[in-house]
Amino acid sequence: MIRVIVRTNLMVPSLLLLIAFGAATVATDPELERSELTAQRYVIDLEEEILARNNNATELSWAYESNITEEALKRRNEAASRNANFFKVRAVVSFERERGKVLLANGSVVVSRTRVQYQERSVWKYLNSIESATLQRTYDETVASWDYESNITEYTADISMKVALNNAVFWKVLIAALKTRKLARELRLYDFNSFKDADLKRRIKKLTDLGYAALDEAKFSQLVDAISRMQENYATAKVCQYRNESNCNFGLEPELTETLAKSRDPDELKYYWMQWHEVAGKPVRKDFDEYVALNREAAQLNNFTSGAEYWLDAYEDDSFEQQVDAAIEQIRPLYEQIHGYVRYKLRNTFWEKSILEKPNDGRELVCHASAWDFYKKDDVRIKQCTRINMEDFFTVHHELGHIQYYLQYQHLPSVYREGANPGFHEAVGDVLSLSVSTPKHLEKIGLLKDFVLDEESKLNQFYQAGLSKLVFLPFAYTLDKYRWEIFRGDVKPEHYNCKFWEMRSKYSGLEPPVERSETDFDAAAKYHVSADVEYLRYFVSYIVQFQFHRAACEKAGEYVKGDPEKTLNNCDIYQSAEAGNALKAMLAMGSSKPWPDAMEVLTGQRKMSADALIEYFKPLYDWLVKENKALGAFVGWEEKLKCKSS
Repeated sequence: MIRVIVRTNLMVPSLLLLIAFGAATVATDPELERSELTAQRYVIDLEEEILARNNNATELSWAYESNITEEALKRRNEAASRNANFFKVRAVVSFERERGKVLLANGSVVVSRTRVQYQERSVWKYLNSIESATLQRTYDETVASWDYESNITEYTADISMKVALNNAVFWKVLIAALKTRKLARELRLYDFNSFKDADLKRRIKKLTDLGYAALDEAKFSQLVDAISRMQENYATAKVCQYRNESNCNFGLEPELTETLAKSRDPDELKYYWMQWHEVAGKPVRKDFDEYVALNREAAQLNNFTSGAEYWLDAYEDDSFEQQVDAAIEQIRPLYEQIHGYVRYKLRNTFWEKSILEKPNDGRELVCHASAWDFYKKDDVRIKQCTRINMEDFFTVHHELGHIQYYLQYQHLPSVYREGANPGFHEAVGDVLSLSVSTPKHLEKIGLLKDFVLDEESKLNQFYQAGLSKLVFLPFAYTLDKYRWEIFRGDVKPEHYNCKFWEMRSKYSGLEPPVERSETDFDAAAKYHVSADVEYLRYFVSYIVQFQFHRAACEKAGEYVKGDPEKTLNNCDIYQSAEAGNALKAMLAMGSSKPWPDAMEVLTGQRKMSADALIEYFKPLYDWLVKENKALGAFVGWEEKLKCKSS
C-alpha cells in the first residue's frame, strides 16, 4: 500500500493560504494580473519549504514504522505538532511594506497594487531564507517516523514526539517574528476567485486544507496521542500460543498470519481469532471515542459537517458516495456467486494467505508493506517484511507501482505530489500486479516453464484473483461506511461493535465465530481503523484498476474484446512503450487536475464504474453460476447479528 501519513497528519498540512484581493473600487485587469503574479510568486516560494517539511515527516514515520519504539513515536508526533502550529499561525501573520502590504489574516493575503519596494523585497528574502530550515524540519520529521516504525521502542517514540512539538514551537516563533515586520501602510483587496489562472486557484484550494492542524495545540496533541496509542497497541499486540501459555509472543505477522493460513483445526482458528480481537481491538475503545470526538471537531473547523464529508471531499465529486454505493450493487451478483461457492467448499478446505517475515533481531516494527516518498529527488523507499513466494512477488510489484507514481510526479509542486484521488495510488500498484500475475508474464521472465494455459488453469487463475479482489470489496466498502456513520453521529459509542457486525453481515454475509458484545471493539483489530487511515481508497482502487488495466492492455495491443487469444485476464503490458507512456501521462499529472481529467487521459472515461471488473471476471461468473447450480450450493445469505447490545 502507499504509506499514508495523513493518519496522524504528520505531513505538512495544506497551508492556510486563501489569497484574496479586493478594494473599495473595482480593479482593472492589469491590476488583477499583477495580483495574480504576486500570489504566484508567494506560492512558488513556499514550495521548497513544504517539500522540506514533508521530507522530514516521511523520514520520521519511516523511522517509527521500521522500529516501533516510544522514542520514535515521540519524535514523529512532535514533528506533527510543529507542522500543525506553523500552518495555523501562518494564517494570522501580517507584514507591511512602505507603500504596500502583504497580510495573511483569516485566510487572506493582501497585496499592494503598488510596485514592489526594497522593503517588500526584504520580506520575500526573509521568507526564502527560512525555506532550507523548513525542508530540514520536514526531513527530520520523516526520519523520526521511519525510525519509530522500523524499531518500536520508548526511545524512538520519544524522539518522534519531540520533533513534532519542536516544529510547532519553531513555527510559532517564526510567525511572531514576521508579525513584527511593519514596512508599509496601504493595501488593496481583491477576491482570488476573480483570478484567471485556474492552476493557481486549484493550488490555493488544496493549500487551504488544515486537516487536524485546525485544532488548537492541546487538542491536536490529544488527537495525535490517541491515534498513536491505537497504532502502537495494534503493532505490538501479542497473544499466547494455542495450548501453550508459556509462549505469549505470538504477533499478527508472521505467527498468526501463518497459523491462520495453515491450520485446519476449527478450535485453534477460533482461539486465535478471539485472542487477536481481545488484544488488538478491545483495549483502544476509549482512545477511539476520543479520536472520533476530535476528528469531528477538526472537520467542523475545516467547514465540513463531519469527518465523513472531509474524507469524501478528497474525491472532488458531490455524488461520489452514490457512485460507491452503485458500484457495490453492481458487483453484488458476482460476489454472491463466489460467496456461495466458497462457503460450500470451505467444508473441505481453506485457501491460503500470504506469510510475512520480520527481522530476527528482536525489534518491533510495522510489517505492513508500504512505499515511502521522502520528498527529496529520487529518494523513495519500500518497507516490507518478505519471503520468497508468489504473494510477496505480487506485493513488491504493487509497491513499485507506488514508487513509479512518486517518481513521475516529483517535478510538480508539493501540493500536487499525490494521487489524482486517494484510490489512484493503490490502483496503479495493482495494475502492475495484474500483469505480472499472468502465466504469460511468469513464463516470459522464466518463473514458469513449459506451461499450457488450458481451461482448468484459466479458471484457477480467475478463482485466485476472485478470492483476492472480489471477496475484498464488500469489506472495504463496509469499513468506511461504518466509520462515516460514526463520524456523522449516526452510530453512538454504545453501539460501535454491534453496528460493525450488522454491516459485516449485510454486505459480506459473514458473522463472528463467537457471539460478540459491546464490551468488544472488533473494528480496531484492523490496522487502518487503529491508525486513522481512510479505507475507501482501496475500494476505489479495486474498481478503477480494472479500468486502467483494460486501457493499458488495449494500448499495448494485448487485449481485443472478443478475441480469445487476447483476453483481458492474460494481458501483460511488460515492455510495452505505448502502455507505459499512457500510464506515465496520467501519473505525471499527480493531483494537479481533478481525477476525472487524469482518468480520461488513460481510459477515455470520466466516471468510476465496475464494468471493466465485471468483464474481467465474466468467465468466472459464468462458471460459478453453473457450478453452484450443479452442487446445489445456496447463493445469498440470511442476515444475522451475533452481538449483544449493552
